[in-house]
Amino acid sequence: MSQLNPKQQEAMLYVSGPLLVLAGAGSGKTSVITRKIAYLIEECNMPAERITAVTFTNKAAREMKARVSKLLPSEKTRGLTVSTFHQFGLQFLRYELLHTPLKGNFSIMDSDDSKRLLMELMMRDNLSGAESRELVGKAIKMISDWKNDLIEPDKAMETLDDPEDMIFATLYALYERNLRAYNAVDFDDLIVLPTKILRENRELRDKWQNRIRYLLVDEYQDTNTAQYEMIKYLVGPQGRFTVVGDDDQSIYAWRGAKPENMGLLKEDFPKLKIVMLEQNYRSTTRILTSANAVITNNEHLFEKKLWSDKGQGEKIRIINCRNDDDESERVAKEIVTHKLRFGNEWEQYAVLYRSNFQARMLEAQLRQLQVPYKLSGGQSFFARSEIKDVMSYLRLILNPEDDSAFLRVINTPKRGMGPATLEKLGLFSQEHSISLLASCTHAGLAHVLPSKAYSTLKEFGDFIEHYTRELDQHPDPVPIVRQMIDETGYIDFVRSDSKTPQQEKNRIDNIDMLYTSIQSLINRAEEDEDRTIDTIIRKLVLLDMLEQQQEEENTNKVNLMTLHAAKGLEFDFVYIMGLEEEMLPHRNSILSETVEEERRLMYVGITRARRELTLTLATQRRAGGQMRVTSESRFLDELPEDHIDWPAKAKKQKATKDPAAVADEYLANIRALLGNR
Repeated sequence: MSQLNPKQQEAMLYVSGPLLVLAGAGSGKTSVITRKIAYLIEECNMPAERITAVTFTNKAAREMKARVSKLLPSEKTRGLTVSTFHQFGLQFLRYELLHTPLKGNFSIMDSDDSKRLLMELMMRDNLSGAESRELVGKAIKMISDWKNDLIEPDKAMETLDDPEDMIFATLYALYERNLRAYNAVDFDDLIVLPTKILRENRELRDKWQNRIRYLLVDEYQDTNTAQYEMIKYLVGPQGRFTVVGDDDQSIYAWRGAKPENMGLLKEDFPKLKIVMLEQNYRSTTRILTSANAVITNNEHLFEKKLWSDKGQGEKIRIINCRNDDDESERVAKEIVTHKLRFGNEWEQYAVLYRSNFQARMLEAQLRQLQVPYKLSGGQSFFARSEIKDVMSYLRLILNPEDDSAFLRVINTPKRGMGPATLEKLGLFSQEHSISLLASCTHAGLAHVLPSKAYSTLKEFGDFIEHYTRELDQHPDPVPIVRQMIDETGYIDFVRSDSKTPQQEKNRIDNIDMLYTSIQSLINRAEEDEDRTIDTIIRKLVLLDMLEQQQEEENTNKVNLMTLHAAKGLEFDFVYIMGLEEEMLPHRNSILSETVEEERRLMYVGITRARRELTLTLATQRRAGGQMRVTSESRFLDELPEDHIDWPAKAKKQKATKDPAAVADEYLANIRALLGNR
């Protein structure tokens, strides 16, 4: 407790009612949450299994758990729940399976699975644009928004203004029906289904309110409607909770986040106590004053001002560049020069930007200067579609109950299985309480499906069973895996599906790399049981997680990332590129009049910097193969003049001054100089 400031202590000690902690950037909110958990267990004698803390990312949950484990011995934290919202929702569905429309072996569809299902539904109904990624993307977004707003398919129609969008409401109903038939849920369902169950079942609601004696929520400003409702049902009218957030850092409206949920708390919990954490432990005064000045231009539910005892610090530099090539070259050379001059590490530097494409030229410049860099948000090897496809075949061999893997590969490559056939297959598997794969070889399926569809499914089931036996018995599985994938026709499918020869080569090279990974794991295995195909596949499934963890390790490289990806991070020296209208703020936000969120994004970018901040802009920028003239971002004019160093603006102002005023200023300076002598 002695390590907390007075406001942090106040937030930690208050446990008698609902509490909102408005935690500004770098104000030590994680310390408050973790120490409050320890306080509840140690001083309030609350059993750890009665405390639940939820956040948004695995990384944040891991950090929270690790900090709590440093504060208390392991026996006192046994049973404590610290997880993401979606992990909590999944756990809830497993506990309360009897109250769901699901069977025990339900699958979780990822975004690719959902897009594929929607595309098939659109093709089945002969909808124009069924192969348009843009249209399918729009359908996914609208369905996700409806779900997160707890709007049922039959009510979705009422939310639409454009008659052409009515098709999306119809698709929503079909999509939900097919999900249930496949005994599957999508990512949104992990929140939406538990929330609906809690809303509709009073007895179950009472049970969970008794089970969770205290709830803590991190990054509360990022909650959507369904998450807010879930929180309300879990805490009940007594409101034993602490939510921590910052409305100025709400930058995920496109994912359904609603910063107005903070205002709803005051309405739903009239006794809500509010504690503001305004002392920043990260940045210099100049950086914080600039961040405060920018965000003041937004409307606020709650007013707060960040402050720091880290000293004034350096002025914020603003650099005008001729074009985007010049901008990338300038940033790269500045980082190299600064590092050599002060002997810093590469990892102390970060370059932030609004859109991923801005990094391309910068990468080329850094490579030319042999500067090591880490590009955050790049696609993981295991996230590539061809790797997910091959891995789904292997997952199905490892676990015949894996319906999600089955649904991914049954039509990859195409086998003529339309949504109607798969819906009947899903219903059959539910009625007989068996997996989709097991249903393919069940004699009773012949009475449900047309003979051609039944024959195709039985052939597929026999094919998987054959290779399951082959791989189980063969001491060298890699040639068998190659043979299996070749026999499916998948390699020919990749060749025909690729848009360019280079894309075809890259995708086939990736598959070969996967085979090499399998062989490498076999070669490195010390025990015979570690060489079996099921052990190898399990290790491969974990490789993606290991890959992500390696990304999170502190490697000595310059950090390149979008402003969205930078949230929650901090660096000594930060560069933000592209301070131009239609770039930051983004053109779409200007057209849709949502510039306030872009301003919050600017605020997040500024507050990532600990010691120095540099902003760059280009007079001309390449767009669609042509150079276009840009204009300065409105956010630059919102920065306090006393705290910025902007040579281009100072030069411009001097050039436009009245000659008489310049002469007067010159004479005044001479008089002052003589007077000082």
